[in-house]
Amino acid sequence: MARYNPAVVKAARGALAAMRRQMPGAIEMVYDNYNALVIGFSTTERPSDAVFSLGLYPRWINLYFLQNALDLADPAKLLCGNGTRVRSIRLTSGREIDEPAVRALIAEAISLADPPLKKTGRRKLVVRAVSPNHRRRR
Repeated sequence: MARYNPAVVKAARGALAAMRRQMPGAIEMVYDNYNALVIGFSTTERPSDAVFSLGLYPRWINLYFLQNALDLADPAKLLCGNGTRVRSIRLTSGREIDEPAVRALIAEAISLADPPLKKTGRRKLVVRAVSPNHRRRR
């Protein structure tokens, strides 16, 4: 995260802490890609089982809903994107994850997750990929 500007780092740390509180037994998969630093949350080490991911970009963070995104109730119309599988919310601070509408979306996504996310347990961090080249991040 050191490659990002301080505002993004602060927001990312807050968002990561909030996600860890909501999914204490999740496996975190890290991808340091050319365009972004991505942290996925899953019950297995298979990328296709990830339920969420945080994508860090130079000026913002996206919270991606990777399973059942089209089925989530979103009365506040927070979810962005028009893909067939993934929706996201753009975050400018880590505190936004704790807003009631966002927490409701996260809770619903957790309840629909397949395989189910563990409610307890020890989290595990797995570095899946590190790109040798990166786009400028500040």
